[in-house]
Amino acid sequence: MELPVCISKQDRFPAPLPPGEWTVTSSFDVKDQVRQATDIVDLVGRYLQLRRQGRQYVALCPWHDDSRPSLQVNPERQSFKCWVCDIGGDVFSFLMQIEGVEFREALEMLADRANISLRRPQPRGGSGGEAPVDKRTLYAAMAWAEGLYHDCLLRSPAAEPARRYLHRRQITPESLERFHLGFAPPEWNWLQSRASKSPFSLKTLETVGLIARSAGGKLYDRFRGRVLFSIRDTQSRPIAFGGRILPEMGAENAAKYVNSPETSLFTKSNHLYALDMARNALRRSHTALVMEGYTDCIVAHQQGFEDAVAVLGTALGENHVRLLKRFADRIVLVLDGDEAGRRRANEVLELFVAEQADLRILTLPSGTDPCDFLLEQGAAAFAELLQREAVDALEHAFRAHTQGIDLARDIHAASEALERLVAIVARAPRLKDDTTAEARFREQKVLQRLAATFRVPEEDVRRRLTELRRGRGGKTPTPPARRGGPDRPTGPTRIVPWERALLELLVAHPELIGRAAGAVAAEHLASPPCRRIYETSCRLMAAGVVPDFDRLLLEFEQAEIKNLLVELDEGGRAKGTSDADPVLLLKEILRTKQRYEDQQRSPAAIAALRDGALDERQQEALLQQLIEQARNRQDRTEPTDG
Repeated sequence: MELPVCISKQDRFPAPLPPGEWTVTSSFDVKDQVRQATDIVDLVGRYLQLRRQGRQYVALCPWHDDSRPSLQVNPERQSFKCWVCDIGGDVFSFLMQIEGVEFREALEMLADRANISLRRPQPRGGSGGEAPVDKRTLYAAMAWAEGLYHDCLLRSPAAEPARRYLHRRQITPESLERFHLGFAPPEWNWLQSRASKSPFSLKTLETVGLIARSAGGKLYDRFRGRVLFSIRDTQSRPIAFGGRILPEMGAENAAKYVNSPETSLFTKSNHLYALDMARNALRRSHTALVMEGYTDCIVAHQQGFEDAVAVLGTALGENHVRLLKRFADRIVLVLDGDEAGRRRANEVLELFVAEQADLRILTLPSGTDPCDFLLEQGAAAFAELLQREAVDALEHAFRAHTQGIDLARDIHAASEALERLVAIVARAPRLKDDTTAEARFREQKVLQRLAATFRVPEEDVRRRLTELRRGRGGKTPTPPARRGGPDRPTGPTRIVPWERALLELLVAHPELIGRAAGAVAAEHLASPPCRRIYETSCRLMAAGVVPDFDRLLLEFEQAEIKNLLVELDEGGRAKGTSDADPVLLLKEILRTKQRYEDQQRSPAAIAALRDGALDERQQEALLQQLIEQARNRQDRTEPTDG
């Protein structure tokens, strides 16, 4: 029995490779450098449990309900493929699919991991102003500041009030280290004075929001006198801070919490606190616990709830839901047991419907927050409360909108409540022909529950929903923008057999492209992806570049074309294309192409003869052509599609 491959999972994107930073400028060069520096087995193994199977590795596919390992990783070709989902490609497309990002972001993530600098061309001319600071410098500045603040919290006498505060909140020493907590002394220029001995200018510190500028133009440390909670992205890079004022260090009118401003690194609606630490647990539990406070989240982790994250001073939004759906199937919003918490719970039904999310709400007992409840009642009581009291957003909305209403007698109030709920459902994207069965079933169950709760025919509820969506009683909803990532499984790409056979041959034997180009024009290929691969192969060969499998993968950024290239490579190898006589194969493929085109033309020719629209000479020539095509078909055995 094969043992699983042992791959460290401490960090999805660990520290960069040893010093010797590479800087590359051309688009192809940078992609090639990044690909060569990234081993696909190592990359996939940081997300999935890999097992060796012969010369390949296999894993349970994360994009469908996989009960046996369907995802194949080929270390020799540096490719992956799930034939069930029809998802495959190289290191770039794997990261695009698993993280739901576009090519450029995947390239940046892998380049950063490999310590490769993506140098951007400087704008021509000059305005005399200071050059913009690149992101790599901004990330480094944030990491530098995080280290200073953390060291200050642990060692500085000035941080004693902060240590006492965290001790009162029962934050353990282990959590201080694990969550990179820090402290900013109550000085106006504490960080600025240390920047003079660092590689970072004050302009850089201002760009990432570490220092701010007063109305009079004077710079000052933004977080002075605050305990700092380091906000990190999914690659565990510090990108922002949340600062909690200490009572003895702030003015009476000082804000209790101050977050970093939005920067090129940080957008609060796109990030969640501790997501980088929770992601492994999210994949195991398939459930995300969303808290409202930093200390709530930290204490939840201390109590064993490592799938907890926190919003950043804002309400849970659609971008948060989409982000969490990359890692978990269910989202539980844990709210304080006060009036504000109950009010926020009433605002999340739209997310439940619009984002097609399994969103649950747990409202804690009156007067408590998650931190207090966990510390006073313990992990077991919290787990029991989650099991017993966390209801889906629709059920919560039913309770909220019907509270105090006699649905049987108060017809007016019941009608208004139903109208409000149907209006929320109408804001969801309209179902289309390609909508998944799960989404259709979900909407149907929502309408059935509305009808049953308000004791009205389901047809009436559906009719009102249709009216609202058509704009007669409300605005037509706008479907949310899709991020990168795989669509629902579609099965292997359907391509005309001779086109597939031709490209499989050319991927295995790129030296034949010149010969093929003399017989096959790009417009002969009906499939747009196949046509693009063929055109690119011909262009590269004409430029003196051999368009082999590795080169073609780097030529395209679209995940679907990378997937098709892997499909062609694997398919050709399975059929023995690389071992056969390539010239004979090409001749047979060209004959198959000719027969296919003849067959496609025959129905039109027969129809023209039947309609009598041709003169006698044209009819005779067309009839002779059809006879010749039939004779050719009889003289040859129809080949298979490989």
